[in-house]
Amino acid sequence: MTHRLTAAVAALALAAAACGSTPETSAGTPASSGPAKLAVWIMDGSVTQDLLKTFETRYEAAHQGVDLDLQIQAWDGIGERVTAALASTDPPDVIEVGNTQVAQYAASGGVQDFTAKVADLKGEDWLPGLAQPGNIDGKQYGVPWYAANRVVVYNKDLFAEAGIEAPPKTRDEWLNITTKLNKGGNQGIYLTGQTWYALAGFVWDEGGDLAVQEGGAWRGALDTPQALAGMDFYQRLQALGKGPKDADEANPPQHEVFAQGKVAQIIAVPGVAARVLEVEPKLKDKMGFFPIPGKTADKPGAVFTGGSDLIVPVASKHQDEAYEVVKALAGEQFQTELAKAMSFVPNRTSLASVLSGDEGTAAMAAAAAVGRATPNTPNWAAVEATSVIKQYMTAVLTGADPATEAKKVSESIATTLNSGS
Repeated sequence: MTHRLTAAVAALALAAAACGSTPETSAGTPASSGPAKLAVWIMDGSVTQDLLKTFETRYEAAHQGVDLDLQIQAWDGIGERVTAALASTDPPDVIEVGNTQVAQYAASGGVQDFTAKVADLKGEDWLPGLAQPGNIDGKQYGVPWYAANRVVVYNKDLFAEAGIEAPPKTRDEWLNITTKLNKGGNQGIYLTGQTWYALAGFVWDEGGDLAVQEGGAWRGALDTPQALAGMDFYQRLQALGKGPKDADEANPPQHEVFAQGKVAQIIAVPGVAARVLEVEPKLKDKMGFFPIPGKTADKPGAVFTGGSDLIVPVASKHQDEAYEVVKALAGEQFQTELAKAMSFVPNRTSLASVLSGDEGTAAMAAAAAVGRATPNTPNWAAVEATSVIKQYMTAVLTGADPATEAKKVSESIATTLNSGS
C-alpha cells in the first residue's frame, strides 16, 4: 500500500530510467585509487531531480572519497528487485523501501541492523509510524525517511453554505457537522465501505488493533470490544454519505466524485487535491484540509502512516560510507528540503513546523505525530492481498452481525499471519 500513497502525494515524478548496478557502477567493485562509488536506489517520485542533484553535489563536495551513483527505481515490481538485491553479493549500498516492507526484507537476514546508531540518528524524535515498521524484534533495520498520511479534504463552499465556520476537533463534532452537511442533495462525506485504513485509525483510537502477537503467535484482534467500537464509528460516519458499501476509494476514484462539487468531505492524502483539479479546475482554492478528528480535542485521530525508510544491505562493501549517506538523507537539512519540495512529512516530530505554511501538509504533519503502522510482520502483505478486512467491513455495513463477522475475520487474519511461522 505504501507505493500507492507515495504516488498520490508525489508532486513530481522523476524521469530517469530505473537500472541496477553494472560492473562499471557496482557497489561491489573492488576499491581503487579513486573514490568509493556508492549505488543508492531512490524510488520514482520521492525526490525532484533538482533536489537530488543538489544533494549529490553537496554531499560529494563534503565527502571527497565518495562518488554517489543515484539510481531511480520504479515502484512496480520493486519487491522482487529488492529481494534479489539483498540475496546478491553485489547489492546497491543504500535502498529506499516502503515503510511497511521493512519486515519482509529484514526477514531475509540481508539488511543491516542500525540499532546501535539510533541515538546518533536522533531516533528518539522519529515519527512512530515510520520508526515502528523498521524495528523488528527490538532491532532497528529501517531508518525513517519521510511520511504521508490521510487527512480530511473538504469543500469550503459547502461548509460555508451550511454555516460551519471551523473544522471539527472531535469525533462527536465531526458527526454533527457531517450531518448538517448531508442535506440538499449534498453528501456530508463520501466514504466507501472498504476504506480500511480509515477503519484502522478508528480502531487504534479506541485502544484496539488489527492483530496482536501473543506468546510467539499472532491473533486477529478485530473482534475485541475496542475494535468493534471503531467499526461502529465507521458505520455511523459512512452512513452520512452515499459511498458504495462494497467498494474501496478507488472504485470509483473518490477524487472524481469529489470533483463534482456535491461532496463536502473525503478522507485522503492532501495530494489528492491535484487530481481533483485535473477533473474540475474551478475547485482551485475551494479545498481545505484538517486532521482526522480524535475522540478528544487535545489530539487528532490516529492514522496509518505511509512513507519510506532507508536500508543498507549487509552485503554492501561500503558499510561506513553507506551509513553516512543514510545519516545525511535522514538529517535535518535534507529532511527540511525534502518536505518543502515534495510536501512530505519529515521523519522527525520536531521538524513538523517546516510545513506550517501549507494547510494540507500541516494537517498531515499534525496527524503523523500520532501515526501508526500495520502489524509488523512479513506476512501482513498476505492479509492485505486476501482483502478479508474489506469483506468484513462490507458484511457489517450491509446488515451482518458485527461480532460474528469480526470473529470470522480475526480467525482468518490469525491463520494468515501464523502461516509458516
